[in-house]
Amino acid sequence: MSDSTPQRSATRHRQPAADLARIVVFAAFIAVLGTFPGIYLAGAAAPIVLQNLGPLLSGSLLGPRRGTASVVLFLTLVALGLPLLSGGRGGIAPFFGPSAGFLFGWILSALVVGLIVFLSRKPTLPVLLVANLAGIAVDYLVGLPVMAAVIGDFRAAGIAMLRYVPGDLAKVVVVSLVAAAVHRAFPNSTPRKASTAR
Repeated sequence: MSDSTPQRSATRHRQPAADLARIVVFAAFIAVLGTFPGIYLAGAAAPIVLQNLGPLLSGSLLGPRRGTASVVLFLTLVALGLPLLSGGRGGIAPFFGPSAGFLFGWILSALVVGLIVFLSRKPTLPVLLVANLAGIAVDYLVGLPVMAAVIGDFRAAGIAMLRYVPGDLAKVVVVSLVAAAVHRAFPNSTPRKASTAR
């Protein structure tokens, strides 16, 4: 009994540090994705970027709490002025532009994806596909009304959104494949509700 108590205490002390490390690493990963320049299609108010892969992968691999925290950390650094968004953007301005809703939507994306993974018995590829599709849908639900409000035309915003759908569906597949491979290699890396069942 006396030998196991210090071990449990040490584990509890290590866990917050490990969680923080994962959060920082994934925030950095989202920043790295921003080094790939965004592509503006004709008539589009917001660019097509790879960076929205980050919140999906964060939720898929870190779960709801840590995944959301990594996105919040990243966006906080952007708001503080670091040019971490695609195209070297940073500061407060991106949070008031046409793509502002998508940035805030990243937080919900990571949360929704993480919750679905957390509640699943096993994060198989079908589960991850559903989770990441839900994550993209949530981002659209937040991003589209904000874009429409900024440009003053909901119909135009909706038509512009259609241009992002094929690329985002491809991202859902890529992220789900990567996350499924990681979960197979490290089955206990992400907290799940099933692990706490009696």
